[in-house]
Amino acid sequence: MKIFCSRANPTTGSVEWLEEDEHYDYHQEIARSSYADMLHDKDRVFKPMADAAVKIVEKNGFSDKIKVINKHSTEVTVGPEGDMSCRANILVTELFDTELIGEGALPSYEHAHRHLVEENCEAVPHRATVYAQLVESRRMWSWNKLFPIHVQTSLGEQVIVPPVDLESCPGAPSVCDIQLNQVSPADFTVLSDVLPMFSIDFSKQVSSSAACHSRRFEPLTSGRAQVVLSWWDIEMDPEGKIKCTMAPFWAHSDPEEMQWRDHWMQCVYFLPQEEPVVQGSVLYLVAHHDDYCVWYSLQRTSPEKNERVRQMRPVCDCQAHLLWNRPRFGEINDQDRTDRYVQALRTVLKPDSVCLCVSDGSLLSVLAHHLGVEQVFTVESSAASHKLLRKIFKANHLEEKINIIEKRPELLTNEDLQGRKVSLLLGEPFFTTSLLPWHNLYFWYVRTAVDQHLGPGAMVMPQAASLHAVVVEFRDLWRIRSPCGDCEGFDVHIMDDMIKCALDFRESREAEPHPLWEYPCRSLSQPWQILTFDFRQPVPLQPLCAEGTVELRRPGQSHAAVLWMEYHLTPECTLSTGLLEPADPEGGCCWNPHCKQAVYFFSPAPGPRALLGGPWTVTYAVEFHPDTGNIVMEFRHADTPD
Repeated sequence: MKIFCSRANPTTGSVEWLEEDEHYDYHQEIARSSYADMLHDKDRVFKPMADAAVKIVEKNGFSDKIKVINKHSTEVTVGPEGDMSCRANILVTELFDTELIGEGALPSYEHAHRHLVEENCEAVPHRATVYAQLVESRRMWSWNKLFPIHVQTSLGEQVIVPPVDLESCPGAPSVCDIQLNQVSPADFTVLSDVLPMFSIDFSKQVSSSAACHSRRFEPLTSGRAQVVLSWWDIEMDPEGKIKCTMAPFWAHSDPEEMQWRDHWMQCVYFLPQEEPVVQGSVLYLVAHHDDYCVWYSLQRTSPEKNERVRQMRPVCDCQAHLLWNRPRFGEINDQDRTDRYVQALRTVLKPDSVCLCVSDGSLLSVLAHHLGVEQVFTVESSAASHKLLRKIFKANHLEEKINIIEKRPELLTNEDLQGRKVSLLLGEPFFTTSLLPWHNLYFWYVRTAVDQHLGPGAMVMPQAASLHAVVVEFRDLWRIRSPCGDCEGFDVHIMDDMIKCALDFRESREAEPHPLWEYPCRSLSQPWQILTFDFRQPVPLQPLCAEGTVELRRPGQSHAAVLWMEYHLTPECTLSTGLLEPADPEGGCCWNPHCKQAVYFFSPAPGPRALLGGPWTVTYAVEFHPDTGNIVMEFRHADTPD
């Protein structure tokens, strides 16, 4: 049976109807998940999904001993006619996420103890403890707040200030989960010891009711409390002899034996407001949680004596955190990036320029105004971005100086532009619907759609973009696409077959987005340019194609090709969404931390025992299809058979 799915094309902006197999969603979920990574986690207890479990039970001859119940645990019944004949005396679960309770562990345990297990049951895992550490970090704080932006003009420095409600907003309610081990210690100052905030004993009755837990501490140094770093560990047995910890390297008991994970990472929580702290003073860090979420606050007095302790989890009330994700906040706060746009704008702007800005929630229109442009229009297709920019303009007394047009750019009329012809079309480009680097080629389609509104000699910035690639060896990320060939102590051949099946699905043969600053890798080839897109001209009718062979210049396991876009603002100024500088002598890569790069894993995915050395070349074929906006690609080792 075939089904039709509607999809908004992130590159062309059009709505498409795609014919898919009835199992499409299932396969896509498996193929794009990091499920293989879980199988490599040797000290993790895991429960496969029901259909996989049935196959494993049957193939290994346990059908008469193991019963698979294809239900959520809260729907399981106990009794003569129920799913279970009697209550269990051992509770084995895997209900955790990076935040520990974000997948509903508390209500699930609460229900199990009330309805499914005996009163004095044993639980595996037995206990979990959540830890926290207070830090000051301008880098991480820049993911949550809008900083003042400095613009150097011929009349002196202008400062773009955030609206008051952006400064007071507590931020997005969702946790920021990252590979904390990849944040340099130079990027934060530790203000507290590691504090055990609260523990949960899974062998006893668990409550999903809201609660708070406080820990008294004295700051290790004076500074500004901004961020809480948090993680958890679980003790598998009652004695705590078998432990699984998410601690980052500086808090780990044995950093050399750390288990890499992508399914469980560490948490970054932002305090509602930064607060000054003084070394040696007494403070209280408070962990709040409801049935699904955790958040933190800092108190000057014991929370038991403070009636104003925040019990409700923080929710964004400024709309900026709904429009901009955390990498986008970091990108907008990147002063060096702003300076490069200012440098490029100076070379193309004239006092009588009419500027049209096309991006989502961009502040380029403010830069253009401060640099002396006569008239600036900015297009915002969503009501949220329109409202946010209007607040920013008002805070900077620009509401009468920059015209906001709330509609899709393809629908612009002469009336919207007040009868003026555009002399500069400006974009970052950044669009909230983009997942892969080339999805922002939507700017090119917009440029084509507004061609009639461009005046003679009109300029476009960026003038062009180019697609680049490099072949890499990952330290760890390869595990999410590799069969579990290194698991010890149990037979996982059935799971290997499932993962291989997922890897064969079409989605796994396409590139997928990953923030590579969190995933160290070595370049095995020189980076090379694949395709160029000339924004000074409309989107062509014919496909753009490139193919060739790239030499691998360093020995190693060639896991993937990484792709990214570079935007040529002017011939002299280029911004990269991928590599920011040449690789170091060992091949180490420095990636743009504000963007996700595209990763094309080679098939078959190499396992941890792949031989070092060749193959020494990789062939590629890449095509850009203008009618769909899709980029179709294939990379393969030169000695891989067809």
